[in-house]
Amino acid sequence: MSKKKAFKNYTTKDKILLIFLYILLTLFVVSIIVPIIYIFIASFMNPEKLNNSGLSLNPSDWSLNGYKRVFEDEFIIKGYINSIIYSFSFSIITTMVSILAAYPMSKKEFVGRKFFNIMFLITMFFGGGLIPTYLLIDNLGMLNTIWAILLPGAVNVWNIILARTYFRNLPKDLREASALDGASEFYHFFKIVFPLSKPIIAVLILYAFVGMWNSYFDAMIYLDDANKQPLQLVLRSILIQNQPRPGMIADIQSTAEMSQIAELLKYSTIVISSLPLLIMYPFFQKYFDNGIMVGSLKG
Repeated sequence: MSKKKAFKNYTTKDKILLIFLYILLTLFVVSIIVPIIYIFIASFMNPEKLNNSGLSLNPSDWSLNGYKRVFEDEFIIKGYINSIIYSFSFSIITTMVSILAAYPMSKKEFVGRKFFNIMFLITMFFGGGLIPTYLLIDNLGMLNTIWAILLPGAVNVWNIILARTYFRNLPKDLREASALDGASEFYHFFKIVFPLSKPIIAVLILYAFVGMWNSYFDAMIYLDDANKQPLQLVLRSILIQNQPRPGMIADIQSTAEMSQIAELLKYSTIVISSLPLLIMYPFFQKYFDNGIMVGSLKG
């Protein structure tokens, strides 16, 4: 049955509700797409034209000056490399920790399962706070190291709950069949369960990567070395504090020109910082659709 014929069979109330939802969804999509288009076009425009006339589709009004200055800045490049290293490393660590913790928690016969469930849930509502956490990381000798960024947030209870729910919904016959063949729990997990868990693994990796890529607070607190800072800290100084690196605008004499270049750099850095996520998502989409709803399934 075609969509038009199916729509005709709806009641009047259903049609009104469906039309309202379509309008609401369209407005939501437009509210997302329009700023993205604006930022993308503005990143290529001549700053003087952008400030005086707004957006223009005329190529003569465009300029690559913003991207040129961004890629010439060593702090942007270092921050970009650091963010990629942090994000990939954190994604692997937290995903492995989550699925290794979730698998035994999904077993009803696991001794102490309720106790550990309660302990995990308590951490979602209560935390030690910034000062005790800082003192702990300092006493462990992790200040100004990559481990201060990767380890504190590696155990994510929400990710463990998602993975646990996914494991609960796997057919129990799989374990019975592997047990008949003499497979241990360890062998069963890595040879049977792990390959079947691609959807939830993709979801966890995507969540972790996006979270770490956009994170700057931990790095701002725990990292003093500018060479170890992620991209988001560099962008923070450009986007929020409006303070581009001196080398990016050192050749600009006029205060007005400096302001224009600083404004242009904002759009260029936003586009550049979003590229990894835009490139990454299509590869995870086929798994993301299957894994995103696992938290709503009854275990």
